[in-house]
Amino acid sequence: MTDPRNINILDYTYSLPAERIASYPAQERDASKLLIYRDGNIAEDIYKNMAGHLPANSLLVFNNTRVIEARLLFQKPTGGIIEIFCLEPHEQYADLTLAMLQQQKGLWKCLVGGASKWKTGQVLEKKMQQEGKEIVVFAKYVEKRQDAFIIELSWTPATLSFAELLHHAGAIPLPPYIKRIPELSDAERYQTVYAKTGGSVAAPTAGLHFTPRVFRALKEKNIQTDFVTLHVGAGTFKPVKAGSMREHEMHAEWIDVSRKTVENILDNPGHAIMAVGTTSLRTIESLYWLGVKQAIAGGTRQEELLQWEAYELSKKNIPVKEALESLLDWMNKNQLERLVTKTQILIAPGYSFKIVKGLITNFHQPQSTLLLLVAALVGNNWRKIYAHALDHDFRFLSYGDGCLLWRDPNPAR
Repeated sequence: MTDPRNINILDYTYSLPAERIASYPAQERDASKLLIYRDGNIAEDIYKNMAGHLPANSLLVFNNTRVIEARLLFQKPTGGIIEIFCLEPHEQYADLTLAMLQQQKGLWKCLVGGASKWKTGQVLEKKMQQEGKEIVVFAKYVEKRQDAFIIELSWTPATLSFAELLHHAGAIPLPPYIKRIPELSDAERYQTVYAKTGGSVAAPTAGLHFTPRVFRALKEKNIQTDFVTLHVGAGTFKPVKAGSMREHEMHAEWIDVSRKTVENILDNPGHAIMAVGTTSLRTIESLYWLGVKQAIAGGTRQEELLQWEAYELSKKNIPVKEALESLLDWMNKNQLERLVTKTQILIAPGYSFKIVKGLITNFHQPQSTLLLLVAALVGNNWRKIYAHALDHDFRFLSYGDGCLLWRDPNPAR
């Protein structure tokens, strides 16, 4: 496996006109256009016909995270607006679920719009009525960090969990490149139809095109489906500003994978395992490397996966079966039905895929880690794919169209 630390992000750019960025989703989810890439060839269809492009007995793995209403607006007594965007819980919480269940108050890492107007020590207040009851939210500036603020949020009634509070007081945060105010329809359309576990501040957008009709067609063809959870952080939109990838810090995200899902992947070696979205792909590939770490350490403790570890561990050449069995042995030993940890894996050209055979995904921003992941999968043909999409009126980014990309056996071409 080639180490991608010396990659220059400027080599992974293309011209994306503003008018090609979708501001709204397609009228019907599964009517979105689908580009199919395999063995250097490109074809077109729509998502409704997805099952026709996948082999029977393949396994599609989806990310069932749910976008939380992470955007809170406070109005100062002088009339100024302060926007608080909750990114992730403070490190004092063991995991995201625990932070979402907090009552009365919680500590969060946030982006703050209008921070210069917010004096240290000033407490912001927001009141609203919900089913005849008053809900009051307070925000206290605690600390300024390099890339965010630490904010203490408290509320009444104190019996509300933080998840419930956001549902009442917050708004769905659309990506920064969608230049409009969120509308009521976004509460539904910026969620997948199978969204389950709240915790993301951005949608796993590859899944936005799937409908009950598509799932029925997959089942009729004996295409298996399974679900993992990766809570998407705002870091997914973070541009790469460093001169080389060595200087870029990849965002870490929480993953939650059941023992049954690991077993399904392990029992499906001869068929195609497809990731629906880059988050699902990062989760699936992370399972292999977490298993490698367990195999090496003898299953002594739970591990997180750091940014460059996949490249450092690749010299061990541990088979997929052995790695996943080591992970399952560790889970069994610790009586765990679910693996909950963090992954910081950065997949870029030079990465050797261990499990995933293909990817269903949207079209990504220039100079982004998401585009690097696509280039790792299909090699230099990413330029051919994106040029075709631009030339044939595909819509780009979160609310845009998407593609089915099969892993290129010779990604260097």
